[in-house]
Amino acid sequence: MARALLVLVALAVSAPGVFAHEVRPAYLELRQIGPDTYDVLWKVPGRGADLRLGLDVDLPAGCSRASAPRAAMINGAVTQRWTARCAGGLSGGTIHIAGLSATMTDVLARLERLDGSTQVTRLTPSSPSFVVAAPAGALGIARTYTVLGVEHILSGIDHLLFVLALILITHGGWTLVKTVTAFTVSHSITLSLAALGYVHVPPPPVEAAIALSIVFVAAEIVRGRQGRLGLTARAPWIVALTFGLMHGLGFAGGLSEAGLPDGHVPTALLFFSIGVETGHFLFIGVVLSLIALGHRTAARLAPIGHQRSDSIRLLSAYAIGSVAMFWVIQRLAAF
Repeated sequence: MARALLVLVALAVSAPGVFAHEVRPAYLELRQIGPDTYDVLWKVPGRGADLRLGLDVDLPAGCSRASAPRAAMINGAVTQRWTARCAGGLSGGTIHIAGLSATMTDVLARLERLDGSTQVTRLTPSSPSFVVAAPAGALGIARTYTVLGVEHILSGIDHLLFVLALILITHGGWTLVKTVTAFTVSHSITLSLAALGYVHVPPPPVEAAIALSIVFVAAEIVRGRQGRLGLTARAPWIVALTFGLMHGLGFAGGLSEAGLPDGHVPTALLFFSIGVETGHFLFIGVVLSLIALGHRTAARLAPIGHQRSDSIRLLSAYAIGSVAMFWVIQRLAAF
């Protein structure tokens, strides 16, 4: 467990900027406004006052610009808008992001058709193109939003560090099951309310509060090792239930970028939530497996192994709390 925890924490310590959304994704939106006409929105992370990442949209060969691009710098991103005309529509065509392979960022692409159906795709440096599919039914939407939910949680190291801290303070077992269940229920509530437009909180305070929740649980771990059991150690499910409400708003931020397809809102929302939970349990399964392996190793080295395991658990709590505190300061400064 000792080495496994150090590996997990080292990932956060070695690249806090990357996983804390320092490398922001680009965003491409294609909204069909006629049989052959699309409004294009292209947002690229800015680099300073006048620079941006060298990413450009290559539409299929049959497309041409029907209007000149209008560019503006908004919230640290360069935004371009124009209208494209594509003979026969985009179905079956390939859209490529030039320059993506040379970066470390992703692109979230969203296509909205005249009938309200959508196609959402995440492009990466290793896969910078996608083929525009024919309108999908409920099954296709379920698959797309499940994958989107899994990708969102597994790429959000702040959410995963919170779950890791809960694992460390509960020591697994039924306590962990009840804690994770409470976390699931609470963040599902705010995720649904925010996605449906009933609740709106600006992203910066939400992101800062998520980081602060990690600091709180990490501090509780340290206090527990000093013999001072706090609320999280005595009733971790209450803490998970409370902070889960804020984490749900963070999950809703990822869903808002993709949007909810007209006519399939319940399906998309349900399967995005299922994807998030799938990602959670995949992460928990990996961590618990590594802890079980660590316990076996510690048993062979007893009593030195157990003492070392406790020391590294404490070191992990300090590392998690330090990274999270850095995020708190960074995100407050961005208000």
